[in-house]
Amino acid sequence: LKKNGCSPLIAACDTFRSGAVEQLNVHAKCLDVPLYHKGYAKDPSAVASAAIAQATQNDQDVVMVDTAGRMQNNVPLMKALSKLVVENKPDLVLFVCEALVGNDGMDQLNMFNQALRSGGHSRQIDGIMLTKWDTVSEKVGAALTLTHVTGAPVVFTGTGQKYNHLRKLSAPAVIK
Repeated sequence: LKKNGCSPLIAACDTFRSGAVEQLNVHAKCLDVPLYHKGYAKDPSAVASAAIAQATQNDQDVVMVDTAGRMQNNVPLMKALSKLVVENKPDLVLFVCEALVGNDGMDQLNMFNQALRSGGHSRQIDGIMLTKWDTVSEKVGAALTLTHVTGAPVVFTGTGQKYNHLRKLSAPAVIK
């Protein structure tokens, strides 16, 4: 984002998992991107809203909201996701999934989309980010299924452990 002239802010909205804010802060420092956080046991939607307000005040034009990882059967976390999306109206919602999950990824995605809809709106995911893409070789069935069922594109793939290992999906490379 910075290479493309954007001024980003990262919002630490995983107020559930112990150590999440500290872990995100390490990444924010490495990337030289400011981090907005309010600690733990806070309403993630309120944290996101406050981060957006601060970004607006500081002329930052992109707010990346990091939320808690969601097991599809964790109802409170899924409700928190829906509330965050309804109240903050993000421009882009990405579903992050390990490329290795297989059919479980479809279950996760269906519950994620169901949680988005449960807030009384029809919002669905806008795209998919697949991590550990470098470990799946030619086994791309999960990626194809996720995109076919949702109509949402795979926006990025994680191909390693470094920040510059985030790549756009190369369809020609998958077809080979």
